Amino acid sequence: MIIFGVVLMLIGFILALPFLWTVGVIFFIVGVVLWVLGSMGRMVGGRRHYY
Repeated sequence: MIIFGVVLMLIGFILALPFLWTVGVIFFIVGVVLWVLGSMGRMVGGRRHYY
């Protein structure tokens, strides 16, 4: 999700599409939150680790 968010942010920035930029930021933030929760040992979506 983090990489997908970064790719969407780059495409949105290059093509000047604010919708893609916003969606990319949202995906990036959700990916970082899931990654942090998974690295702390908390179960995320029924899994012990989130990759």
